[in-house]
Amino acid sequence: MFIHNDRSGAVMVPSMTSPQTSTGTFAQAQLGTITLIGWSGEHPADGHDVAFLLVYSLGDGTDGPAAGEAAMRAALERSGLPVGSSPVYAAENPGLPVKLLVQAGQAVLTMPHFTAQYPAPPEWLAAAGQRGEVHTMFATRPWPQGAPGGPVSEELLRSFAADPEVITTAAHCVLPVRSLG
Repeated sequence: MFIHNDRSGAVMVPSMTSPQTSTGTFAQAQLGTITLIGWSGEHPADGHDVAFLLVYSLGDGTDGPAAGEAAMRAALERSGLPVGSSPVYAAENPGLPVKLLVQAGQAVLTMPHFTAQYPAPPEWLAAAGQRGEVHTMFATRPWPQGAPGGPVSEELLRSFAADPEVITTAAHCVLPVRSLG
């Protein structure tokens, strides 16, 4: 999803998730459907757009939303992304097992416990390419209203992504944009 600076309204949430083998104290199926939504917006310091990516579960895992939240927290912490702290700068942590590949209009996020794709619009791709990084928030709190295939208005996205409880219980990471070739 891309939110234009002119506040263009509702968009469709893409659906592309591929679970990988789980390790640790949670079952992979507890994570449920992992979804990505991206948007870009002007940075107040320099006026250039910044690309953002929100990673969240729908809370539809095998043991319900609470177990999914705990599983997401465990997956993030095992990946070196502390929940509720300052952003991790992946470029400064070369061993961090979290990668973002941007190629052919797709952003592919890879972590030890899941891989998810985001079919990115040109504006998001331009912002990501210009800055060479994407600011990513990994929500531990499930968001069933952001279900794939349905429209998400800017107001609905803002109500979730800007909620202080969501922000303080999320992991934050600035990921360098990688591409093939």
